[in-house]
Amino acid sequence: MAFIMIAVLIDMVSIGLIVPVLPALVGSFAPDPTEQAWWYGAVAFAFGFANFLGAPVLGALSDRFGRRPILLLGFCGLALNFFATAMATSLAVLIGVRLIGGAMQANAAVANAYVADITPPEQRARRFGMLGAMFGMGFILGPVMGGILGAINLHLPFYVAGSLALLNLAYGYFVLPESLSFAQRKPMAWRSANLVSALRNLTRLTGVGLLVAVMALASLAQFMMHTVWVLANSLRFGWGPGENGWSLFAVGVMAVLVQGFLLRRFLNWFGTRRFAVIGLSSGAMAYLLWGLATEGWMMYAVIACNVFAFGATAAVQSLISNSADEHSQGQTMGAVSSLNSLMAVAAPVLATPLLAMVSHLTLPDWRVGAPYYFCALLQACAALFALRYLRTHKPEPASAAAATFDSATH
Repeated sequence: MAFIMIAVLIDMVSIGLIVPVLPALVGSFAPDPTEQAWWYGAVAFAFGFANFLGAPVLGALSDRFGRRPILLLGFCGLALNFFATAMATSLAVLIGVRLIGGAMQANAAVANAYVADITPPEQRARRFGMLGAMFGMGFILGPVMGGILGAINLHLPFYVAGSLALLNLAYGYFVLPESLSFAQRKPMAWRSANLVSALRNLTRLTGVGLLVAVMALASLAQFMMHTVWVLANSLRFGWGPGENGWSLFAVGVMAVLVQGFLLRRFLNWFGTRRFAVIGLSSGAMAYLLWGLATEGWMMYAVIACNVFAFGATAAVQSLISNSADEHSQGQTMGAVSSLNSLMAVAAPVLATPLLAMVSHLTLPDWRVGAPYYFCALLQACAALFALRYLRTHKPEPASAAAATFDSATH
């Protein structure tokens, strides 16, 4: 577990580095705010679309050849993506680079499958939470570093991110062990290595149908928020790379606090299913309040109060993972990643037109928060589906959950 957590941490720091500066890089080619919003949506769409096509294939390949080689391929793809992005001379080149990078990158799905390989089913929610804490830690360090470096030179964060990806490639090659034994591997079926087959197999898992809807709606809301966060804050509050970096730092701190330290207590009190409903409901309220915020400090206040939402994804992922057998964890997590990638494709298509429609407005006009209001609606629907799942499936005893999470920590 320690090996994969370090790999994910380095991976997320490198990704987090570019978050505060990518919209500004797009803006260097499209200075008009409305035009910038549209082109940033196109760049985000390119990466998500390529990842959407590539994730099922890479997930199935990890079931056939092991997790380690696919992770190494992802680290290599990230390094090439970051260096090429730094040297992009036009929006067309930038979009092409993001297409190639997205197709080669399935690290999140393979990392989740890696954790599932080495963890008993009853301990996976806690372990997924630990992995989520590393994602959060990456977003503590990465965006702040990106904001500081971006203030020096707009291209510098991309070169540093590429260097970190190469460091992860070396770490993975020399240190990271393989998690999938030869007995657990299965032949590659190309007909099933696509989104339609992956999602069909995902919905066939026992009791997972409603959870697929929950994951889709919550992921769409999250990716829409990721798409507009930096640019919307820049337009509303006049934030630059530094301010946006510190806001993402706050998000990362909360993610680490909840997923690394508080998640076991929450699961002890509520059980996995109930906690998923509570966390999704908390997220819906946070999106609404972000949309209504009229000053920058309010964004931080909502982040601090949105405690439960940071653990909801780990709870839902554990329920899905526990429905799959040991031979299909890579394909299952690849399907979840494909679902997330599909939402990442849809998010810019929905979010950037909403942002472009209100980009000419200024505070205190409440309409400037339109993208966040739509996210709140999506998240509320996810919470309702999760509540229905809770009512139609036998709830997990909280005491049993607590015992397994306690054992996982020792």
